[in-house]
Amino acid sequence: MPQPSPSADRALQALSDSIGGARSRRPEDATDPAVPVAATVILLRDTAEGLEVLMIERPDRGSFAGAWVFPGGKLEPGDRHAAAELEEAVARRAAVRETAEETGLDLDAEALVTLSCWDPPPGLALRIRTWFFVAPTAGGVVSLSADEAVAAQWLRPADALARHGRGGLTLYPPTWVTLHGLAEHADVESVLGAARLGGVQRFETVARRGGEGPLLLWQGDDEWDPDAAAAASGSRHRLEIGELPWRYQRTV
Repeated sequence: MPQPSPSADRALQALSDSIGGARSRRPEDATDPAVPVAATVILLRDTAEGLEVLMIERPDRGSFAGAWVFPGGKLEPGDRHAAAELEEAVARRAAVRETAEETGLDLDAEALVTLSCWDPPPGLALRIRTWFFVAPTAGGVVSLSADEAVAAQWLRPADALARHGRGGLTLYPPTWVTLHGLAEHADVESVLGAARLGGVQRFETVARRGGEGPLLLWQGDDEWDPDAAAAASGSRHRLEIGELPWRYQRTV
C-alpha cells in the first residue's frame, strides 16, 4: 500500500487524537451557538473529460495545514444583515465573499444551491459547523490569496479521491465524502438538479474508535446513537479512516 504523505499523516493524527474527547450527541449539538460557523463553495464546470471541481491547497500551517479544500471560510459579523436571519442565508453570503477573497472569482449568491451542512463530533476541541454550496463557475481567472492558498486545481472528483487513496494529497472527511457523492454525476446540471431535489443533507457527526482506527458515523448508522432502543438492522452510514484508501459505507 502506498505510504501517505507527511501532511496526510498529520491530518490523520489530528483526527485520531481528537476522537479521545468525543462524546455521544445531544439534541442541542447541531445548533450550538458556541460553535463557529463556516461556508464553502464547490465550484463546478463541464469539460470533455467530465465534471470538474475547483480545489485549493491550504498553506502548510493552521488547522487544515496542507489540505486540499473547496474555497471558503468562517462567517464574519458583516455577513449578517438582520438579527433574525437564518444561518443558511448568512452562510451563503459568506461563501460568496470568501470565494472572492481566496480565488478572485465573483459569484452570484442566487446561483448557489445548498448541498449540505456538516456538524462536527461533539466533545472535540476544535469544532466548526460548515455549510456546503454548489454552483457553476462563471468563468474568470483564478487569482489566489497567498495567505489562504498555495495552489489551485480543477479536478475530477474521482481523480481527487484516487490521489488521496494513494497518499498523494490531503483531504478531510467532509471534503472526501462530498467528492464521493459528486463522482456519481456526469455533469454540472446533474449535480445541481440532485441538490435541488434532495434538499439539504445534514451530517451530524459522531466519532468513535473502530477496530482499524478512527470511525465517523452519521444518522442512519446502527451505531450512531448507542442509547437508541431500536434493534440492529445492519444499516450503515460511516467513513473508516484508519488507513488508506478510506472506506465509505452508506446503506440508507
